Amino acid sequence: MAFMAVLESDLRALSAEARRRYPAVKDGAEHAILKLRSLSSPSEIVHNDDILRIFLMACEVRTVKLSVIGLSCLQKLITHDAVAPSALKEILSTLKNHAEMTDESVQLKTLQTILVVFQSHLHPENEENTAQALGICLRLLESNRSSDSVRNTAAATFRQAVALIFDHVVCAESLPTSKFGSGGQISRTGTVTSDVSRGINRSESLENEYVAGGPSLMRETVTNAGKLGLCLLEDLTALAAGGSAIWLRVSSLQRTFVLDILEFILSNYVAVFRTLVPYEQVLRYQICSVLMTSIRTNAELEFSFLQMYSIFIQPEGEAGEPSFRRMVLRSVAHIIRLYSSSLITECEVFLSMLVKVIFLDLPLWHRILVLEILRGFCVEARTLRVLFQNFDMHPKNTNVVEGMVKALARVVSSVQVLDASEESLAAVAGMFSSKAKGVEWSLDNDASNAAVLVASEAHSITLAVEGLLGVVFTVATLTDEAVEVGELESPRCENDPPAKCTGKTAALCISMVDSLWLTILDALSLILSRSQGEAIVLEILKGYQAFTQACGVLCAVEPLNSFLASLCKFTINFPNEMEKRSSALQSPGSKRPEPLVDQRENIVLTPKNVQALRTLFNIAHRLHNMLGPSWVLVLETLAALDRAIHSPHATTQEVSTAVPKLMRESSGQYSDFNILSSLNSQLFESSALMHLSAVKSLLSALHQLSDQSLAAASSAFGPASSQKLGSISFSVERMISILVNNLHRVQSLWDQVVGHFLELADSSNQHLRTIGLDALDQSICAVLGSDGFQDNIPTGTHGRSQEMGTRLAELRALECSVISPLRVLYFSTQNIDVRAGSLKILLHVLERHGEKLLHSWPNILEMLRSVADVSEKDLVTLGFQSLRVIMNDGLSTIPANYLHVCIDVTGAYSAQKTELNISLTAVGLLWTVTDFIAKGLIQEPEEKEAGVHSIPKQKDGEKAEEQALGISNNVNDQASLTNMVDYDKLLFSVFSLLQKLGADDRPEVRNSAVRTLFQSLGSHGQKLSKIMWEDCLSNYVFPALDRASHMAATSSKDEWQGKELGTRDGKAVHMLIHHSRNTVQKQWDETLVLVLGGIARILRSFFPFLRCLTNFWSCWESLLLFVKKSTLNGSKEVALAAINCLQTTVLSHSPKGNLPMPYLNSVLDVFEFVLQKSPNYTGNAAGKVKQEVVHGLGELYVQAHRMFDESMYTQLLAIIDLAVKQAIITTDNFETEFGHVPPVLRTVLEILPLLRPTEQISSMWLILLREFLLYLPRSNSPLQNEEDESEHTSSSDHLPDAHMKVKDDMPNGTASISPTKVEAPSLSSVSTSSLTAGIPSYLFAEKLVPVLVDLFLQAPEIEKHIIFPELIQSLGRCMMTRRDNPDGALWRLAVERFNDILVDDIKRLTVNGGPTESIGKPARTRIWKEVADVYEIFLIGYCGRALPSNSLSSVALRADESLEMTILNVLGDEILKSSIDAPLNILQRLVFTLDRCASRTCSLPIETVELMPSHCSRFSLTCLQKLFTLSSYCKETDDWNLARSEVSKISIMTLMDRCQYILNRFLVDEVELGDRPLPRARLEEIIFVLQELARLIIHSDTAVVLPLQSYLKTGLAEENQDKRPHLLVLFPSFCELVTSREPRVRELVQVLLRLITRELALEKVSLTS
Repeated sequence: MAFMAVLESDLRALSAEARRRYPAVKDGAEHAILKLRSLSSPSEIVHNDDILRIFLMACEVRTVKLSVIGLSCLQKLITHDAVAPSALKEILSTLKNHAEMTDESVQLKTLQTILVVFQSHLHPENEENTAQALGICLRLLESNRSSDSVRNTAAATFRQAVALIFDHVVCAESLPTSKFGSGGQISRTGTVTSDVSRGINRSESLENEYVAGGPSLMRETVTNAGKLGLCLLEDLTALAAGGSAIWLRVSSLQRTFVLDILEFILSNYVAVFRTLVPYEQVLRYQICSVLMTSIRTNAELEFSFLQMYSIFIQPEGEAGEPSFRRMVLRSVAHIIRLYSSSLITECEVFLSMLVKVIFLDLPLWHRILVLEILRGFCVEARTLRVLFQNFDMHPKNTNVVEGMVKALARVVSSVQVLDASEESLAAVAGMFSSKAKGVEWSLDNDASNAAVLVASEAHSITLAVEGLLGVVFTVATLTDEAVEVGELESPRCENDPPAKCTGKTAALCISMVDSLWLTILDALSLILSRSQGEAIVLEILKGYQAFTQACGVLCAVEPLNSFLASLCKFTINFPNEMEKRSSALQSPGSKRPEPLVDQRENIVLTPKNVQALRTLFNIAHRLHNMLGPSWVLVLETLAALDRAIHSPHATTQEVSTAVPKLMRESSGQYSDFNILSSLNSQLFESSALMHLSAVKSLLSALHQLSDQSLAAASSAFGPASSQKLGSISFSVERMISILVNNLHRVQSLWDQVVGHFLELADSSNQHLRTIGLDALDQSICAVLGSDGFQDNIPTGTHGRSQEMGTRLAELRALECSVISPLRVLYFSTQNIDVRAGSLKILLHVLERHGEKLLHSWPNILEMLRSVADVSEKDLVTLGFQSLRVIMNDGLSTIPANYLHVCIDVTGAYSAQKTELNISLTAVGLLWTVTDFIAKGLIQEPEEKEAGVHSIPKQKDGEKAEEQALGISNNVNDQASLTNMVDYDKLLFSVFSLLQKLGADDRPEVRNSAVRTLFQSLGSHGQKLSKIMWEDCLSNYVFPALDRASHMAATSSKDEWQGKELGTRDGKAVHMLIHHSRNTVQKQWDETLVLVLGGIARILRSFFPFLRCLTNFWSCWESLLLFVKKSTLNGSKEVALAAINCLQTTVLSHSPKGNLPMPYLNSVLDVFEFVLQKSPNYTGNAAGKVKQEVVHGLGELYVQAHRMFDESMYTQLLAIIDLAVKQAIITTDNFETEFGHVPPVLRTVLEILPLLRPTEQISSMWLILLREFLLYLPRSNSPLQNEEDESEHTSSSDHLPDAHMKVKDDMPNGTASISPTKVEAPSLSSVSTSSLTAGIPSYLFAEKLVPVLVDLFLQAPEIEKHIIFPELIQSLGRCMMTRRDNPDGALWRLAVERFNDILVDDIKRLTVNGGPTESIGKPARTRIWKEVADVYEIFLIGYCGRALPSNSLSSVALRADESLEMTILNVLGDEILKSSIDAPLNILQRLVFTLDRCASRTCSLPIETVELMPSHCSRFSLTCLQKLFTLSSYCKETDDWNLARSEVSKISIMTLMDRCQYILNRFLVDEVELGDRPLPRARLEEIIFVLQELARLIIHSDTAVVLPLQSYLKTGLAEENQDKRPHLLVLFPSFCELVTSREPRVRELVQVLLRLITRELALEKVSLTS
């Protein structure tokens, strides 16, 4: 539908354009529009030609605008298949007419329409239409009136039309549709190698497409489309020959253009010419004839250089124009490349002519064109192969490839006769360098004629060199192909190379090498010797490598040696050495003199030398099996290179980084040396791929080189001797490399290699000895590390065949032969260096391959045991390193009968005195032995039942069985070892060694032994039986404790100055020793601590099992006895370790239920004993011990709380109480002076929250809390009594007597827990009050209050209510310390905690709806009485009071005032407003307490008020506000209840009295002062009262208690909802205040009077009513 709309739009445009001058066109367009609207698709337009006719009519007018519109619409119709094929002739006629128009736009539109016709279904099918369409394009192309754009468009249209015609031919003839483009043009940038690769890929695709193409598939008949294409091809051929085209009706055409079209057809439609005979005939007889004539004509023409230059500026059409010749040559190249197999004779003629052209005296540019063609053939492997097969290998044909190569070589050799050869070579190097960068080389625009000539010569030489390299790489590529298909053996194969090569490709390669190698070698060696550029040198050396490797693979000995000899000339330029190498190569078997190199002579390796060496390495790697005698030359070259690398005067030339192939590094001038050295090593590493005979010949050559240097070194001096040693080192290193890489066949090479190393190790020269020992080390390790020793383990010797036995015998012999040189070296000489060298080798062997040794252990252990007795520290160190490797990594692989020897050797190293660190490490190795032995322990069935795993039978019985079975399965793999070894005996032998070492006089050694002993028992105790454990406890564990204790008690206490380090100013300088280790006794204490730690570990891990042993209780008693003794000897660390030993045991097993009650009681008795005896000794040690005991008691109760009954809990509290009292009495004033609680008391505070009694002993809550309440301030304190008396006196005027008495004694009479067995005799007469006096500033009480309150809140409900009054009393006493210590923290903490417990109690009451049933009313009454007492005393006596101005800071004052407000808020908002169960008298006391605090401002004389601080007046007003709050009622917020009603009644009466007093006092003060102003506090108070009275609204229940007449109460209740009857009570006072001098007071009184009027309903009364 879019197309129809566009077409209608075009018709309207056509109608608009023709409406004036061409009415017929206009009418036709309008008619077409109407017709078009009746059509629905382009297919309907085909059957209705009205639409087409109107556009043809518009074109017939031949005006530019109408023609453009008409042609555009024609294109759209053709594109959408809306034109019938019958209209083609008329359309072509119209186009022909329009082509004659001179307007450029019309001509371009015409060409576009022609191309659309060829691309559509209207493609011409007959000769007339096709010729007419193509003729239109050609006439526009050749017309002088056509513009350049029209000509270019016509040429492009013609090319596309030709392509479409031949595509139609391919389709009609059912030919392959593959196209290859221009195909033959290889990129002129990049390397020759890449060009060859791309040529191979293209040729392979072409060959695969037409591999079956031949005469059998060609056919003579063609279709109509084929005939059209054939006519077109014949006319094009005629035009190319300079004639006329009959079918196209063209007399002449540019030959260059025609050749371009032909070249396009030849290269893109190969299938047409290879399949259709008529086309092949035209190609053979017409096209080839035209090309031959053109080449021959060009060859006969001779132009000078100037003539050539003038040719370039002549117009086109000349036969000698370079572009025409280039096109001719390109066409020839395509024929040779694509059709040489079918056009044998023609291609031979073409190739012969091309070769001859090179030697004719023609312009350089012409020869360059030919050379480019020849280069293209050379870099295309498949093309060159086809040419060589069809011509050179055919006896009747000319050797065209050989001729091409010789022609290229002749061009290269012309560099010798050129006048400007150096400039030409420089230009050639520049061209190669540009190609390496990926850019095309070009001259400057202003270059001179001479420069142009030099560049042209260089270009020809470059093309020739690239052509030769292309031949080289082609040969290499074809050789690789022969290897891939199996015609040739790879040089890396394991078999010997065949004597004769077979296969078509292999024969081709051999034939090519034989005919071409000499020519190529001469040319490449010439250009390589004359060139210095990196890129060209690298490219030529690549050719050397490729051709040499191909010769090696093809077994072409003469070319191989010749190329190798030529390459070696370019490696290292030693004086007169190249000639010697050349002569040596000619006769490999003759004697080769050693090249003489003076080390003082500067050796400079040029980039060419470096690349030549690298090429040599590559060749040697590739052809290592085929060099044969040539190895000698390679080795001499590599030896010379090694000397040059190690020469101090050797350098390399700096080269640019333009060529990345040179691999220049940033490491300086020696980077090339590093690379070459690495390549040198890699060559010998690759000997594993060589044949055995080649390896032996290589080793022989190296051995010979070393022997010659060894003989010369003995008589040489100075630099010459160093040179010979370098040669020996080179030979040895290469021999090692060969051995390492040939371990799979080491049996055949071992004697030859190691024999030479032993000779060097026996030399008198130190340097040679070092070389020999290092080489022996590397060789032995390499052999033992080979794959042949992987299966050399004992588990593989059972059930094997006789063949396996033979194999093991061979391995045994090889192992002995490998290890035996070490023993010989050690015992046969007294030279320390040789002995150390042999031990170092042994160490390396054990580190790397010790697990593979089986039969050499007697010799190894004998060596190591003898080393332990020598006095040389270095030898002992080396020997022990080997032993450590054995014990750490090799125990599992050592034969069983050598294990006891290993343990004895380890014990020898532990006891030796030469080196302390070795002894310590050896002790650690004994632990490794125990670990290994424990893995091999197998318990007997009866021992399993009594083993560690079976003790907790209900839990671990099955697991023990599984573990035992797992051990059995693991040990089955080593059944032979199990049968031969008594692991129990081995284990006890280790324990015996450790016990002996535990008595060593060196503390480091014995401590290490002790650690190791207990670590072994702790780690592997689960594998020991009962009998073994009893032996361990009685023979090793507790004897160690007794011995260490005895030595600590009897050792010297004299201080040791430490080891003498030297002298200063004549005085000895000693090593600093820490004071804790500066005596022998302290050092034994350290050992004792380690023993205790080990015992603790054992008990923690195995206590449930050990307590079942028969002798364990006696051992436990001895441990308890030692703990008691250790706390009295003054050694802090021993005492702490002993206590920790008990704690660890108890804490580990109490939660699991594995600790019987007697053990727990014994621990408690020990702790009690320690604290009872603690007054007998003092100091830091005693404090630490007490602290540890207290902390341990806390942890003990946490872990074992389920085991505690009331008696045990009482004992626990008694012990802690004893610790507290002792800490208070013996406290250090130094800590308390800075506000710190003593450490013991801090620990008590830490554990106190942990001592919560369990449900079974809930009665202990009272004992616990009462016990620690005693440490708070007491009621019998003189200060407290004084406070009480002062309060009683000051309160007598305001409170009834019933509310004044403060209860000071404890109502329940509970005393402190002080059992007789806990109380020490010295503390029996000490009272608690005197104890608390020992800690100034209530430090302990400050820390104790929060802890006690938290415990109280966690107590059960009944116990909580029992202790509640006592806690309130204690907190009250703490709060009363404010007067004595206003800046202390105790009273503040007490106030906060007092508020917390009251708020918590109120919340519980609210949640539970009152107290629980189990709590009686008397108990609650007693609680409220104590609360009222505390509020009464603290608020009245200690809050809102004036303090000295300098006693507290402003911040502290604000904080204290905030705390006072908090306690008021709790009382007024939380307690009195809640539904509490307090009696009426208690409520009265609480309200009266608020009233007492509120009366302070109004009760003071007028003179005193002015002196009162502001915070006092604020406190008084806050209390007054609380009275108003309690009296008020708000229906929305107040939860009215009975208690709230009672409080409100009490509060309203108290408030009325207080307000009456304040108002009357104000009137009196105002009269007394006269004109003087009232104090601010008094004025604020009266204003506050008046304002609050106006706001106050009371409940009806509250109004009942007001002293009003009954009729007033009844009337007020009926008339008013907002109750303010209290204002009537104060009405007389309000009347007095109307005369006040204060306007603010009068205003407020006026407001109150109005409220009274409203209250009495008087505002509704008027005279009129």
